[in-house]
Amino acid sequence: MRLWRTTVLMISSLLSLSCSVSPPSGVKPVDNFEVNRYLGTWYEIARLDHRFERGLDHVTAHYSPRDDGGIAVLNRGFSAADQRWQQSLGKAYFLDAPEQGSLKVSFFGPFYGGYHVIDLDAQYGYALVAGPSRDYLWILSRTKTLPETTRAKLVQHAARLGFPVAQLIWVNQA
Repeated sequence: MRLWRTTVLMISSLLSLSCSVSPPSGVKPVDNFEVNRYLGTWYEIARLDHRFERGLDHVTAHYSPRDDGGIAVLNRGFSAADQRWQQSLGKAYFLDAPEQGSLKVSFFGPFYGGYHVIDLDAQYGYALVAGPSRDYLWILSRTKTLPETTRAKLVQHAARLGFPVAQLIWVNQA
């Protein structure tokens, strides 16, 4: 009976994750999004902790066009504990119009999660990205560092939206 309950719980969790593509309540993705300007390499400046990036530094995300109209996502980071690079290849598709920074991303077969650009520099130099809940948040930059004033602005924006910014992990990019 215990195995059955565990199996049902795991399947339910996976199904709920596969359906979690909308932004958190009260969080609005940016408009006038230009995917071609967003493509390329981004450095992860900060993130909320989650198991699939736990312990990684020097994290980057590289976005490139796919033949099917989607976006290829290559996440890469270095595990100091394992002394090796880890990477994961995924795919992303717009939820609605491509002019809105709201996508669904999959790294695990048919299961998708939300990826929502909620703040974006006019020059596409930095971005604040939310997942499908307030448990997922990233600060990304085209460079390995961001000025303190920019970091503070993004953290304040996330705090106003109810994200637990005191729990941000500042990623070593040195």
